[in-house]
Amino acid sequence: MLKEYPDDDGRVICDMNVEGMRWYNRNLSKVDDYRKSREKAAPHRNVGEVMTRRETVRYTFYAVLAGLTIVAVFATAWILLWLFSAYVWFK
Repeated sequence: MLKEYPDDDGRVICDMNVEGMRWYNRNLSKVDDYRKSREKAAPHRNVGEVMTRRETVRYTFYAVLAGLTIVAVFATAWILLWLFSAYVWFK
């Protein structure tokens, strides 16, 4: 019997059905067999909603904006450090 977890979407990242382990099952020796058994256990699994094009563009824009903000903060700090070093510290 397979345990059901609320955050499990059924993808197999690494096949842990390795010969020699105590949970080894010869019937599930391949990842495809495991997926088939998962489909039998929970056939009506809700995958989630798909974002619209507008939402995708909005999320991408704000992710790029956040990255550029971080780059701007580091660049400003680097320039201020350089100016401080050139005109105050090493003078």
